[in-house]
Amino acid sequence: MDAILIAIAFLFGLAAQMFRLPPLVGFLVAGFVLRALGKEGGETLQTISDLGVTLLLFSIGLKLRLRNLVRPEIWAVTSIHASLVIVLFGPVLLGAATLIGNAAGLDWKTAFLVAFALSFSSTVFAVKSLADNGDLGSVHGRVAIGILVMQDIIAVLFLTFSTGKLPTLWALVAVPLLLLLRPALGWLLGKSGQGELLALCGLFLALVVGAGAFKEVGLKADLGALFVGVLVGWHPLSSELRKSLNRFTDLLLVGFFLQIGLEGSVTLSALGWAAFFTALLPIKSIGFFALLTRFHLRARTSWMAAAALSTYSEFGLIVMSLGVAQGWIGAEWLIATALALSFSIFLAAPLNRKAENLYDPISDSLRKWETAGSHRDDLPAIENGERVAIFGMGRVGMMAYHDLERRFPGRIIGFDRDPVKVAAHVEAERNVKVADATDSDFWEKICPSDELDLVVLAMPTHSANVHAIETLQRHGFRGVVAAAAVYDREIKELRALGVDTAFNLYAQAGGTFARHVMEVFHQQRPDLSNGWRKERQGKDE
Repeated sequence: MDAILIAIAFLFGLAAQMFRLPPLVGFLVAGFVLRALGKEGGETLQTISDLGVTLLLFSIGLKLRLRNLVRPEIWAVTSIHASLVIVLFGPVLLGAATLIGNAAGLDWKTAFLVAFALSFSSTVFAVKSLADNGDLGSVHGRVAIGILVMQDIIAVLFLTFSTGKLPTLWALVAVPLLLLLRPALGWLLGKSGQGELLALCGLFLALVVGAGAFKEVGLKADLGALFVGVLVGWHPLSSELRKSLNRFTDLLLVGFFLQIGLEGSVTLSALGWAAFFTALLPIKSIGFFALLTRFHLRARTSWMAAAALSTYSEFGLIVMSLGVAQGWIGAEWLIATALALSFSIFLAAPLNRKAENLYDPISDSLRKWETAGSHRDDLPAIENGERVAIFGMGRVGMMAYHDLERRFPGRIIGFDRDPVKVAAHVEAERNVKVADATDSDFWEKICPSDELDLVVLAMPTHSANVHAIETLQRHGFRGVVAAAAVYDREIKELRALGVDTAFNLYAQAGGTFARHVMEVFHQQRPDLSNGWRKERQGKDE
């Protein structure tokens, strides 16, 4: 990218952030501005864009658990929703084109192709939005990501087979071979340590082992990156690997959003169709909410997941690009879809930021959509008189749990979003249940009865802790709230929010370590230790 591309991308990204919109919105606008200035993307920007999407899918694979995809609320909702959107949007688009004299050049086949492209939701936006809100590990976050991955798999399969280029027979060997190599890939990851070699190992796994191998056998490269990400997602270092790749992936995705705007010139016709697509967007949102509640998810979970999915998709653009390249449809439709993607993100960004606040006033009405039946999303109950709750049962939360349990036996309960982690705690006979500290329904159930005196927020992401504090305050929690953070700026933000105590994990760890060192030193060398004390006393006198 030349200097002007970087400068305009930065300025528009900064402007979007100042208006509390995701920077990616600014990058999209920057692409359209650059196109108006006569700039073109070129092969370099296209390569950067492709790498960003590939690494994004690899990162998603690292978090993905295949058992989640086989849940009915994932595969069934994805399939039914896509079918409904195609069946509804196709005739509507064809009817609208007919009313204006078929100037759009649509027929039944192309109308359904456009509807198919519009059925997808933006993976990039949803992942970024959920991460910024600290909701990637929540139930609605896992549901939304599961649906997005299913959509991505459908898109990749369409792109693979629609060109008529079937995978080679070697594809029947490559996939089982990668499955057999799963332990070896994990060994390779483990030997890479935790520095820059770990990030390079991630690039090797995503771009060479996954994308490269699938491309060689006639399969979509992105699908290979996702597949290998799933294969190594079990490894203890997968979380560290994802973090090491995040910044790199984010930077490459700037190229992707710039490339969208640089695809073609904006016309009044394309703007009109984009506005029409945007007007159809609430139908997608309502569809997701209605279907998720049919599969026994709570209204709040369905609402939050639907908000994350209320966009059009970059994969829809890829589908449209293929249609243009194959001569199935005019380039104007690609521009209209790109504009609709931009408009949808403009609308979805504030919606996702305020989704919880918007849910609270209408929660009673939305709960009427819920269906009877048990689900893993059901709220836990505090049944044994516990008065202290710890949210986030990782290393910090578990240490707090054990220390408080010794002081107040039988009064401590731990909560975590991850069912697998909770199951391990339960097996170790700890009093831990699945719950989300940012869940309005949970606090609506707990707060009125004043069942808790102390809440400890030890979740791994600062944004999740902040979100939880805001939810507690909105529901009038009157107990003591303590929160952990890593950086001084985070401590200041927590205190500004009004928590009773906020502590710096690094500072606290350093103080605890120093006390431990001195205890051992005194035990091993009491002569020196006592001598130092006497020397200090003499100086003080």
